[in-house]
Amino acid sequence: MYDLLADYHVGHPSILPKPFFTKLEVEKGGVGEGTVFRATLRVLGSEQTYRAAVTEPEPGRVLVETDLATGLVTTFTVDPRGPDASYLTFETRLPQRPGVQGVVERLVSRLLLPRVYRDEQQLIAQAVEK
Repeated sequence: MYDLLADYHVGHPSILPKPFFTKLEVEKGGVGEGTVFRATLRVLGSEQTYRAAVTEPEPGRVLVETDLATGLVTTFTVDPRGPDASYLTFETRLPQRPGVQGVVERLVSRLLLPRVYRDEQQLIAQAVEK
C-alpha cells in the first residue's frame, strides 16, 4: 500500500478520485521523498491547481505532502496489521486564515474532505486487491 501512495507517476494518480482530482503532473522525482508535483482539484465547480513537495518522515510508513503556496499538509500513515493487511490514515491540516475566507475554507473542507478520503480509500482498496 505504501509503495502505491509513494509512486507519483502511476500509483498515486490511480487512486485519486476523478470527480475531484483532474490532473497530477510530476515536476521532480516521482517516488517518495523529494518528489514535487502539481495537482488540479475541482471544488464546487471551480478548479484549483496546487504545487506540493513530498517528504517521508518515516520511510515506508509516513508520507507527507506539503502545499508550497499555502502550507496545507496532508499526511498518509500506513500501519501494518499482519502479513497481508495494513491500516491507512489520512490527515489534512489547513492553515487557519482569518475572516470570511477562513470560515468558508473550514466549512468546505469539513464537508468535502470526508467524501474525498472515502472515495480515495475505496480506490486504494481496489488497487491493492489486484
